[in-house]
Amino acid sequence: MVIIGKRKRLITVMAGHDAGSQHQFTGFQKYFNSFTITGRRNYVLATYGSIAMLILYFKLRPKKQPPAVTQK
Repeated sequence: MVIIGKRKRLITVMAGHDAGSQHQFTGFQKYFNSFTITGRRNYVLATYGSIAMLILYFKLRPKKQPPAVTQK
C-alpha cells in the first residue's frame, strides 16, 4: 500500500516476470539478459554455438600418427 498525500492507493504486483517496468541495460547485459526475449535468445545461440564448436574441434583435429618404424 502506498500513501500519497492524504490518499491511500493499493498497488498490486503479479508474481513472476516484471513486464511492466522497462529495463535499461548497458554493455554485456544489453545483449545477454534473462528479462527480454532477445536476451534469452542470445544465451541459447551462444550455448548452441559453443557446443557446435567443441564438436567440430574434436571431430576435425589432426589424428595422432604412430611413430615411424626405423630398421636397425
